[in-house]
Amino acid sequence: MINFGHETEELEFKKTTGELHDAMKDIAAILNKHGQGTLYFGVLPSGEVKGQQVVESTLRDISRVVSESIKPQIYPQIQKITIDGCDIIEVRFNGKHKPYSAYGKYYIRTADESRELTPVELTDMIANSVYTAQWEQFETEYTIQDVDEEALKGFYEKATACGRLPDEGFEVEKLLNKLGLLKNGHLNNAGNVLFGNKGPVVLKMAVFASNEKLTFLDINRIENNIFRLVEIAVNYIQKNIHWRAEIGSITREEIPEIPVRAIREIVINSFTHAQYGTGTQHEVDIHPGKIVIYNPGEFPSQFTPEDFATKHISSIIRNELIARVLYLCHNIESFGSGFKRVYSLCNEANVACTYQKMSVGFSFIFLRNELNAYKSGPAKEQAVPTLLNKTEKAVFELIQTSPSMSREELAHEIAKTPRTVQRALDGLRGKGLISRVGTNRTGYWKMSFSSAGVRG
Repeated sequence: MINFGHETEELEFKKTTGELHDAMKDIAAILNKHGQGTLYFGVLPSGEVKGQQVVESTLRDISRVVSESIKPQIYPQIQKITIDGCDIIEVRFNGKHKPYSAYGKYYIRTADESRELTPVELTDMIANSVYTAQWEQFETEYTIQDVDEEALKGFYEKATACGRLPDEGFEVEKLLNKLGLLKNGHLNNAGNVLFGNKGPVVLKMAVFASNEKLTFLDINRIENNIFRLVEIAVNYIQKNIHWRAEIGSITREEIPEIPVRAIREIVINSFTHAQYGTGTQHEVDIHPGKIVIYNPGEFPSQFTPEDFATKHISSIIRNELIARVLYLCHNIESFGSGFKRVYSLCNEANVACTYQKMSVGFSFIFLRNELNAYKSGPAKEQAVPTLLNKTEKAVFELIQTSPSMSREELAHEIAKTPRTVQRALDGLRGKGLISRVGTNRTGYWKMSFSSAGVRG
């Protein structure tokens, strides 16, 4: 007997069409997550083919129920398949106009199950869908004369050198058309932010004297295109972090306190997944204890960076044209693998990292080791990340920026009792992440950074 394997985020099995009602929820959930999928009637959840009775009207009945229950309307491919003498029904479906509902309710796929979307998730999905469907393709006032030709040629040389774009000769108009960045002879929004020469994207970069955004040691505001700003941001961070030298028998190797590949991944992720057209600016903030890379685009509300690093989750792309261009020139190595690579690199280098999801935007944070401890080299035996619970993570983030906060002040900020906060503080001290300097009344919390990574 043929076995179809296990259900996945894009594959659902139903024993019979008696489960037609639940099948519609699964179709809506899969569409909202992946935009396409397949559902089989006559297959057990284990993947075993059992078959079911298929009469002349069965396929028409399924088509009618799909038409009546799934909104916006979709047009699936429905056919009968015979396997080892058993009749089953295959339903293949796709759609680009999410969110999709089934019987007036909205669902999302998580692993092999479908659950109802929360109001916040639904609001986010609607906003992102409207943005994704329209913004990149909008025609701008700018023409080929407004292209940063040097940046475009730099892209072409990188893309052809890595084999992701055929070398057919560099011609500006031909290349822009090939990349889908021209509309009626004008750059569309994607083409403008990628290669425009009128400063279409704003990047703010600063070095601060403390872990709060109070005293500037250096500040920059740059208007340029994405292709140039990626390098500008990475170079700025490289110049403002600590490096140590390891001298071998023949060579001298300069090693950064934070892996440059990890920095580059987060910078590129920020420019790839930002929400453009809102006037919001990208930011790089360098503090003594942390480096914050701010992305003006919300992170998917149902996930965390760790989910993308540790689970098999398909990449959720806000700007498809921008992402494709950055992929072609090897700035993106493969879709959906960025956070996995960042966490791996940070763990190997004994660098802690965290993140902050905000109502507008998302920040990824590299925590910096103390300089003296760093000069002596990272502790190689600490290769396992430290896992924080939700309260510990909230307390940890607060005392990074306000180390003198009392237990009661912390409790007020995160809406917990002082006793709960004390347990979190004890947990953080037990994990070697913080220590107390001075008295309870006049002292402050000191970042110890003795773990390989911090995960919430």
